[in-house]
Amino acid sequence: MPLQFELGDEEKQVQAAAKKMLAKFGPRREELKRLILKERKFPPELWEAFADAGFLGAMVPEEYGGNGAGLLTLALAVEQFGGEGYGSALLILTAMDTACIVRNGSEAMKKAVLPEVAAGRLKLAFALTEPDAGSNTFRVRTHAKLSADGSHYLLNGEKTFITGADVADRILLVVRTTTAEECKAMGMPKAFGLSLMLIDPKSKGVSLTPLPTRGIEGFTQFTVRFDDVEVPAEALVGEKDGGAIALFTSLNPERILAAALACGLTGYLLARSVEYAQDRKVFGDKPIATHQAISHPLAELQIELEASRLLTYRAASAFDRQEEPGVVGFYANCAKYKAAELAIGAVDRAIQTHGGSGFSEDVGLIYYWEAVRLLRTAPITKEMILNYVAEHWMGLPRSY
Repeated sequence: MPLQFELGDEEKQVQAAAKKMLAKFGPRREELKRLILKERKFPPELWEAFADAGFLGAMVPEEYGGNGAGLLTLALAVEQFGGEGYGSALLILTAMDTACIVRNGSEAMKKAVLPEVAAGRLKLAFALTEPDAGSNTFRVRTHAKLSADGSHYLLNGEKTFITGADVADRILLVVRTTTAEECKAMGMPKAFGLSLMLIDPKSKGVSLTPLPTRGIEGFTQFTVRFDDVEVPAEALVGEKDGGAIALFTSLNPERILAAALACGLTGYLLARSVEYAQDRKVFGDKPIATHQAISHPLAELQIELEASRLLTYRAASAFDRQEEPGVVGFYANCAKYKAAELAIGAVDRAIQTHGGSGFSEDVGLIYYWEAVRLLRTAPITKEMILNYVAEHWMGLPRSY
């Protein structure tokens, strides 16, 4: 069977549906972008439209109220979203949590949570990073101790840089149910003892402290503290102490959707640059687009965008087909790396093409610098991706 490098009719219909959904917001585009980028408020009508179009149900099987269309469908929709200049971190976080629950959650959890996600009534956040644990997940210290009767866990610890914790209805939390010290004493590997649980951020003992960070479209980040929080035992996602493997059914979709958003934003920024270059005249009556110093960098970005799209679609397809985890991880990391670096180049070129006006808040490009630059660092740093590819794909010695 020959390799296919074009989207099929179903995928093209997804793109058309996303465009149609977003078109109705066309007259309010600048207002909505201002809310997201300047006021850090995500418009609820965009979330509702995404749900009504069925995209929030893409990761949810039909038996739980979704359409089961898969990650590629959602990636195509997210790319269109970025193509209009929008972004939504909580949309990506909800999708990554959903993927984890679908593949690892109990039947009771799936029945309770997934229909609400598909309907747009449940927003999900994700909490892994701690002050001393980010890229090195195994250093997580937030601890959940099982009660003597096995009915609940007592949760203590702290997470930081948690996006949208104030508006999320649930948070997928990475904790230790066996401490690193206990693992070492037992002779167990450092990956042992990690567990995932879905918690209510409004539970007694949970406190939120906002952080003065920028670059998160429409949301605030928080430090989240847990002080003797009682979490029902049934909130566990996957096996106790065996959450390390289940974790990547969240992290890989996150990277793939981040890549899709970066591709969309690159397309948006390219379109802005092309439009300006065709209109702007400086030397005589010819637009600046006639100068190769302007047109060639934009052409290079267009070529690189096609490559990034192919990588992103390949990664999403690998996840949907449940290919070997190492293969999914490789393509997810490659897509995120390539698309993030490209988007940074696109916003830099957009500002350069616009000249001094590129720094004007009225033009709005400068806000995308913050949003796009974040993608080099989150949800995984450029350097950690290179470490992963070198070690796990190329067989080179571990460097850290």
